[in-house]
Amino acid sequence: MDPSRTETMKILVGSQNPVKIEATEDAFSTYFGRVEVVGMEVDPGVPRQPIDDETFHGARNRAFELKRINDEKGLNAKFFVGIEGGITRLFSRWFAFGEMCIVDDRERVSYGKTPFFELPEKIVEKLLSGAELGEVMDRFTGMQNTKRKQGAVGYFTKGVMNRKQFYVNGLLMALIPFINGDIYFEE
Repeated sequence: MDPSRTETMKILVGSQNPVKIEATEDAFSTYFGRVEVVGMEVDPGVPRQPIDDETFHGARNRAFELKRINDEKGLNAKFFVGIEGGITRLFSRWFAFGEMCIVDDRERVSYGKTPFFELPEKIVEKLLSGAELGEVMDRFTGMQNTKRKQGAVGYFTKGVMNRKQFYVNGLLMALIPFINGDIYFEE
């Protein structure tokens, strides 16, 4: 794909959260130049706080639901992005991460992941009881809508990395097969 494109590429992202929309715009514009990112709420089909593989399923479900909507409504988007935040247990500790699934208009699929960061036990207890990380962080920090701003990663890194940067990293990883299509996808 040519990064010197002059036409605007349309991308759908499975959320209306401005952090996810802006992260998608930043990541895709790195390789494709001018992009228009449209956020749409779609059902990820997983619990509010996904654990382990549920996070992959949520991201994939979001991306394919966007592809279905695009085909049904003729929206002419090129890519469909599902971003799902989840938690996983590794080495007897709990970590938060973001999972990215990107599907293109030819139904080629790729995945990427953000860095992991460790969560404190008192937050993990609430997550395992069914609460979502964003709402737990709001109560924990006394802030509002942290998931639409710096996110838990911003709080725990003392602002060194915010949620948007966190997601951009995962999206860049998910774009690797598309920017190296001759290696990853058989034509």
